[in-house]
Amino acid sequence: MSRAVVEVGHLPRYAFGHRSIIWWATMGMMAIEGAMFALVITAYLYLKGRAPHWPPGVESPRLLWGTLNTVIMLLSLVPNQLAKKAAEELNLPKVRLWMVVALALAVAFNIVRIWEFKGLNVWFDENAYGSVVWALLGFHTTHILTDLLDSSVLAVLMFTGPLEEKRFVDVSENCLYWYFVVATWLPIYAVIYLAPRLA
Repeated sequence: MSRAVVEVGHLPRYAFGHRSIIWWATMGMMAIEGAMFALVITAYLYLKGRAPHWPPGVESPRLLWGTLNTVIMLLSLVPNQLAKKAAEELNLPKVRLWMVVALALAVAFNIVRIWEFKGLNVWFDENAYGSVVWALLGFHTTHILTDLLDSSVLAVLMFTGPLEEKRFVDVSENCLYWYFVVATWLPIYAVIYLAPRLA
């Protein structure tokens, strides 16, 4: 019995989307982190359902900073998508441009987040409401800080090298993760800023 030999040397050493192991790792991480956010939001809603007045003994969080951050995050989707598209086309100049723009918006978001914490009108150790609100905002802040760090490293690599095709895959998957960061922010915003005003 003879065995057929298949030549695979001409195939690329990288792949985008579901053909990449990095894509599957990113999806798994998003599933785990999404479950964590769902659990904390459930805890918030449970506490809200048991309290006669919500938030208990404090003013509702100020809308200004959270709303401003929501606008910044939604705007950040544009350069993020353009960076993802450029990465999948292996277009280095556009990847560099849109990553820098996306990084500028991520820095702005992190700066506004400082005032957002101050505008909560409660400390994490004041009561259960304070604990759960700080947990939601703190976990999300961890996501944006780690993504900012990851994006910064990728941007530096795009400018300094070494440049390999797999770096473009990394940029594409980093952009996918940013969609998750924005998508998780929207229900968190609703819970922190809108839910106290609906009672």
